[in-house]
Amino acid sequence: MNEPSGYYESNTTLAQYLEFHFGESWHGEANFAKELADAALGALDGRATCRALDIGCAVGRTSLELARQFDHVDGVDYSETFIGKCREVVREGVARYARPEEGELVSYQERSLAALGLTEAARRVAFHQGDACKLGADYRDYDLVLAGNLIDRLYNPSLFLEQIHERINALGLLVIASPYTWLEEYTPRKDWLGGFLKDGEPFTTLDGLKAALSPRFRLLAEPRSLPFVIRETRNKFQHSFSELTIWEKLPD
Repeated sequence: MNEPSGYYESNTTLAQYLEFHFGESWHGEANFAKELADAALGALDGRATCRALDIGCAVGRTSLELARQFDHVDGVDYSETFIGKCREVVREGVARYARPEEGELVSYQERSLAALGLTEAARRVAFHQGDACKLGADYRDYDLVLAGNLIDRLYNPSLFLEQIHERINALGLLVIASPYTWLEEYTPRKDWLGGFLKDGEPFTTLDGLKAALSPRFRLLAEPRSLPFVIRETRNKFQHSFSELTIWEKLPD
């Protein structure tokens, strides 16, 4: 079994993700963590807003944005470093980090929840360290489950998809966003959902998602792309696109 990489425990990575969630917008792209939450909230269409789960929450911005409308949001991530920072940001009302600039040079950044209009929402969020493929029994009865840029970083994505219906209320939503960047560092080749030839034909991750989810979910709309930019240093950026799919759980 491949366990998630220690990459997500490093201070440099933590700072990059804090900038990604709470920092400036780069190269004309909107804040991805907020856009992802807005897309999920926009798809609710009158559904209940009691409980939401943000699985793979990283440093927490999407969880906080969901809590603008939800009564309670659970943010879960495998990284203890990320979850510790989420709790600190909520406790202190501010995200502080040393942003990499060049070599050993950093700039010290501070972003307040008040300035983002998230102070009240923060009271409705709880952050937990956990494994998306081994969630405890308490994670259930959600009206919305959101998995942002997670599916291609799981060691067993099929297991996650097979179990996730148990967490969602009938007619609740499962929102998945991913750039489908399959790497054996995170996911054994045999467990990729797509991105290979099957019976001589291209089999995409969307094909794999449909195969895994269709028994219990229906795809609500055509997939769409959400751009995102991760700033590594002053002169280096990752510019990517995450495919967003929204699934409604079928009645039992």
